[in-house]
Amino acid sequence: MTNREYFANNRYGMFVHFGLYSLLGGEWRGRTVRDYAEWIQSHFAIPNKEYHKLASVFNPIFFDADEWIRSAKEFGMKYFVITSKHHDGFALFHSKADKFNIVDSSPYGRDIVAQLGEACYKHGIKFGLYYSQELDWAHPHGGGYTNAAGCSGVSWDNSWDFLNNGTKNFDICFQEKIKPQVKEILTNYGDIFLIWFDTPHTINPKQSLELNRLVKELQPDCLINSRIGNGDYDYVSLGDNEIPPDSPPDGLMEKTGDMNDIHGYKYSPFGLYETPATMNSSWGIKFCDPNYITAAQILERKQHLNNRGVNYLLNIGPDALGRFPARCAEILREAAGLK
Repeated sequence: MTNREYFANNRYGMFVHFGLYSLLGGEWRGRTVRDYAEWIQSHFAIPNKEYHKLASVFNPIFFDADEWIRSAKEFGMKYFVITSKHHDGFALFHSKADKFNIVDSSPYGRDIVAQLGEACYKHGIKFGLYYSQELDWAHPHGGGYTNAAGCSGVSWDNSWDFLNNGTKNFDICFQEKIKPQVKEILTNYGDIFLIWFDTPHTINPKQSLELNRLVKELQPDCLINSRIGNGDYDYVSLGDNEIPPDSPPDGLMEKTGDMNDIHGYKYSPFGLYETPATMNSSWGIKFCDPNYITAAQILERKQHLNNRGVNYLLNIGPDALGRFPARCAEILREAAGLK
């Protein structure tokens, strides 16, 4: 079975947002983030010299890859996606392209992506990797500086350490870090089911095509989501927590622009769609928000989406020790009919 066929026939997956932001849980110096806890560095414009100190104490001693994947399987999920690098630039894998990673910069010192890949293979779960291919607040030329509004922080790019003064050149970041790291995750961790790219604004058509060709050259069956930008994808990632209305996807998700329109392009040439969704108001763990959706709501949304040909990729945000929040696990277990 090809990855495309598997995606179409297994419409429930687990998304996990885990990183340095998990240490803060959406709180900084007596204040809380407005919405997404994983955006905390941008929300409070935390300088890299302070935020990067988190790496020196990031030690998820209770992280157990086998337990995570066994749990996902128990909950009925058929594929698993982990944030290999989020917008803060910190990688959960051992990267030779940049030492700001969990092996070289943290006391934990072990490759989390490698452990999860092995566990997925062991338990028969397809393994996917989220990778922020444009935003990178650790790099002076990280993207996002061409987009003015709509983010969950002070700016899409790191404008607090690296002023957006017209000298930024995303191609430098793209060539120095993005492409080398994408190549690393495609060559060092076995078969990758999909790459979940995110937030395309500054990335241009040539760069999106370069990434697409890199993925297909190294892993031809690996799926690419629409957030790569510029139309070079295999399936559509709908908006965060987007629940489409009561029409089949091929009827309701018409093309709103040409193939190079990176905003609002919602037509999948292969009929593959996915809604990424949270259990509360955040993707990374957020201490002040225990308002999780219920098991009944999960089942209702899953059925609604699946009946319309849309996959349900449901997120959980572990704590900094590497544990799934107990209440989240209880709800997911109940939704799977195990309580």
